[in-house]
Amino acid sequence: MAINRAIHSNLAIPPGEYLEEVLDELGMTKDELARRMGRPATKLSPIFKGEKAITPETALQLEQVVGVPAHIWLGLETEYRLTLARQENELCEEDLGEERELVKKFQYSELVKAGMIEKYTKPIDRVRELRKAFGVMSLRNVTESPRYQAAFRYGRSAVGERTPEAVAAWLRMGELLAQRSNCASFNEDKLRGALKDLRTMTLQEPDDFRDQLQIKLAECGVALVVCPHFPKTKAHGATFWMGRDKAVLMLTLRFKWADIFWFSLFHEIGHILLHGRQAVILEDYGDNEKEEQADRFASNTLIPSDAYEHFIQMGEFRENDIEVFAKRVGVDRGIVVGRLQHDGKLEKSWLNNLRSRYVWSETD
Repeated sequence: MAINRAIHSNLAIPPGEYLEEVLDELGMTKDELARRMGRPATKLSPIFKGEKAITPETALQLEQVVGVPAHIWLGLETEYRLTLARQENELCEEDLGEERELVKKFQYSELVKAGMIEKYTKPIDRVRELRKAFGVMSLRNVTESPRYQAAFRYGRSAVGERTPEAVAAWLRMGELLAQRSNCASFNEDKLRGALKDLRTMTLQEPDDFRDQLQIKLAECGVALVVCPHFPKTKAHGATFWMGRDKAVLMLTLRFKWADIFWFSLFHEIGHILLHGRQAVILEDYGDNEKEEQADRFASNTLIPSDAYEHFIQMGEFRENDIEVFAKRVGVDRGIVVGRLQHDGKLEKSWLNNLRSRYVWSETD
């Protein structure tokens, strides 16, 4: 069976050039054509230059005035636009090759491992998959999205431990997962009212509180997204908004310590309650004042400041003292140990037997 293969020209010729030839044969000027069509000459000029497309209405008018069938004009216009599109596509293909070095930077392997994108072998296919995942025509356009600008503004660390591309990939994973989350409209009063119940969950095991925690936050309009830690992100958490009614709270179990998880959770809740619907806020990035405010919120919410100050004044930090105090304030004992270590009241290696580690499935 014979197969007809169309041969396409790489030269984009606007229909206006053919129209000029027709006018020349007819001995008609452009001004006369405009008068016969009942249009200002300035309106036809973009058609001659290929800047404006020939519409069916214009094609019918040309058929009436110069005698060339309307379908010819529309066919020429279609071929011209297709040729332009092919040229643009060829440029995109060249860009694909140039973007191959960005694949690793945008954490392609980590996104595959997390089940967010498909696995490919060819570098070009990997670029295409990353473009699709980010929803951009070019990976270089990622920097133009407000969602990821914070990563590129603060993401380059002097010691090379953090890169903006890695942070952007991590944020994109959180964004995609948050899109699947069904939440009520954000309610600040409801979130503040839920803080006590959230503190109580520190006494439970992950299997017992995991679903409950996400449901409780979703009822307040907050989508909790727990993501695996990506290399070169150096991030515990982030907050951003999807519209006005859904706050997104991202966490990672970077060090797996339970007290760090809970502190990061309340730190991010602090950002949501204290700093409004601003741009993306990344933990430990950018505005130190906001970070300090979120830290104080987390510290005082987990362990009330007056109770903590009284405990510090007692000066007794033995294992039994900590367990009694933790029970009195209603939080996990590891949170008290972590606070004491952070404040320099205990050595980092002391009483870690009271601290728990969490294992959170990357597929959850």
